[in-house]
Amino acid sequence: MNFLIERLPRFLDGAWVTVQLTIGGAVLAFVLAMIFGILGTSEHRLPRAISTIYVEVFRGIAALVLMFWMAYALPIATGFQLEDRFAAILALGLNVGAYGAEVVRSSINAVPKAQVEATVALNFSWFQRMRLVVIPQAWAQMLPTFGNLIIELMKATAVAYLIGVADLAAVAQQLREATGETVVAYSGALILYYLIAQVLIFGMRLLERRANRKLGRSPSGGQGLLSMLRPPTIGTKVGVAK
Repeated sequence: MNFLIERLPRFLDGAWVTVQLTIGGAVLAFVLAMIFGILGTSEHRLPRAISTIYVEVFRGIAALVLMFWMAYALPIATGFQLEDRFAAILALGLNVGAYGAEVVRSSINAVPKAQVEATVALNFSWFQRMRLVVIPQAWAQMLPTFGNLIIELMKATAVAYLIGVADLAAVAQQLREATGETVVAYSGALILYYLIAQVLIFGMRLLERRANRKLGRSPSGGQGLLSMLRPPTIGTKVGVAK
C-alpha cells in the first residue's frame, strides 16, 4: 500500500496521458466514423467505394502495427516525423474509426424507410432529412456500440508505450523494472484502467439515456443515478425525433 501511495503521482501522470490518448483517438474515430459511415449510405457508387476502401483497409490492419508504421516507417518514407503521442492517436483513431463507420452505416440503414420517404414528400433537403429525422434515430442506436468501441480504444492505448509514449502502462513497466515490485506496480495500473473505463461507461450511459428520452423511449423525469446505470431496454420501437 505504501508503494502505491508514494508513487501515486507517477501513476496519475501516466493515467492522464492515457486519458489524453483515449480522448484524442475517440474524437478522431468519431469524426471518421460519421464521415465514412454516411458516405457508405450514399446512393452513388463513388462515395460508397471510398467508404468501403477506408473501412476494409484500416479495419484489416492491427492497431499496433499501424502505430509502429506511423512512428517508425512514415518518417523513413516521407521524411516527416510525427510526435509519438500524436502517432498513437492517429493510429488508434484510424483503426477504431473504421469499425465505427460500419456502426454508423448500419444504424442509418436501420431507420424505417417510411420515415425517410415522408421527409422526401415534405420536400426536406438532404441536410434537413439527416439532421431532423435520420441522425437522431440512428444516433440512439449507435451509442451502445460506440461505448464498446471507446472502451476498446482506451484499452488499446496500453501498447502506446512501445513507441515511447509515457502512458499508464509505461509507468507500471518502469516502476516494475526500478523496484522489482511486479504485482503492486501492475495492480496499480489495473485499478486505474478500471476506473477510467467506469467513467467512460457512465458517460456513455448518460448519452444513451438522453438520446432515448429525446425519442420518447423513456420517461423524462425521476431517473436517478441507479436508473442511469441500468442498460437501456433492447428492442424498443423507433420513434421520430422531437
